[in-house]
Amino acid sequence: MDGFLGYLKKVYNIQENLLDVLEQAAHDCLPYYQRVQKRVEYNQAKVLHAFQLNNVSDFHLNGSTGYGYGDSGREVLEEVFATVFNAEKALVRCQIVSGTHALALGLLGNLSRGDEMIAVTGRPYDTLQKVIGFHQEPGSLRENGVIYRELPLTEEGKLDLPGLCRLMTARTKLLLFQRSRGYEWRPSATVQELEKAIGAVKKLYPQVICMVDNCYGEFVDTQEPSDIGADLTAGSLIKNPGGGLALTGGYLAGKAEYIERASVRLTAPGIGPGVGASLNFNRHAYQGLFMAPLIVGEAVKGAILAANFFAALGYPVLPQFHEERTDIIQAVQLGSRESMVKFCQGLQKACPLDAQARPEPALLPGYTDEVIMAGGTFIQGSSIELSADGPIRPPYNVYLQGGLSLGHIKTGIALAAREMLADQ
Repeated sequence: MDGFLGYLKKVYNIQENLLDVLEQAAHDCLPYYQRVQKRVEYNQAKVLHAFQLNNVSDFHLNGSTGYGYGDSGREVLEEVFATVFNAEKALVRCQIVSGTHALALGLLGNLSRGDEMIAVTGRPYDTLQKVIGFHQEPGSLRENGVIYRELPLTEEGKLDLPGLCRLMTARTKLLLFQRSRGYEWRPSATVQELEKAIGAVKKLYPQVICMVDNCYGEFVDTQEPSDIGADLTAGSLIKNPGGGLALTGGYLAGKAEYIERASVRLTAPGIGPGVGASLNFNRHAYQGLFMAPLIVGEAVKGAILAANFFAALGYPVLPQFHEERTDIIQAVQLGSRESMVKFCQGLQKACPLDAQARPEPALLPGYTDEVIMAGGTFIQGSSIELSADGPIRPPYNVYLQGGLSLGHIKTGIALAAREMLADQ
């Protein structure tokens, strides 16, 4: 055994039988990599054209301080995002601290006392439950008088469109679609499913705001939620659209009215989007967006490989390696707390930073169960970089995401498997 796999065997002492499985899994994935590559090239051309249409220049890479008045770099960056996402307007700021924060801005800015929102794709993930106010959190939607309702998915994990049409009423103001599965063992919602649902809703209630949580989904497909009728979409720049380079930040894109209302929650009424220093944010945000199609493509290829590799080792996976994807996340069902811990500790050993650290379960802000996380990333918490996490609860699913290169992802999953199977 020589080349890349031989190097893994020599340097990391990975069992040869595991590397044989990895090699076969990678070979089987080649036709599916070609499909991913076509989307990478399409999205790269789309992003390039957005830069050119908005006349981005070296000047726009500079930042501002203080109030950030007249920050043309910030303003043009938002125009580029709006173009890429086929939206009227975008809000792209370093002051948006996470994807959950971006979603909270859209929800709190566009919902008032007495308005009803429906979570259309089942129960939202842990941190968004806090925004809604599942446990009487201060400042939450429920505390502000918003009525929350929830529509379970079908037994097959799909959108229940007939059920949604029955559940909606004249007081329904906003529908929240979650594109990714979160910490659930179910299929993620495809762009095609979202398009069908949003189209049906708009025929009955054209005034209802259709908002999509786009986290982990950007550039996986050639269409984004705004292309298929969504009024508002939101995500994090330390996920897909930051391309592994954005230092922090989040975005919203959609109709100008709803973006304006979200911006008021970020700053203050009467101020809106006209202020906000970009500091040293612009250069990394522009360059990260430009790199995002390529980096997302590498992450998707790595997820396909991980699905095939761990399935070959006997673990249930979702989605299967040959199935269509709408996000970068690969779920693997490990069956025990011990296996989850060992998986994450093995993956940590493949990280460029903090490879010596040993992840352990802990109760983190925003979560209801202990969570284990692995990821020695250049950007703290970046999940477009190779990382894995999951709540410590049966059936003990771990969620693998990201990776800036396919070679790094291969190394990470090989070390994760080595750690889990070391005593077998």
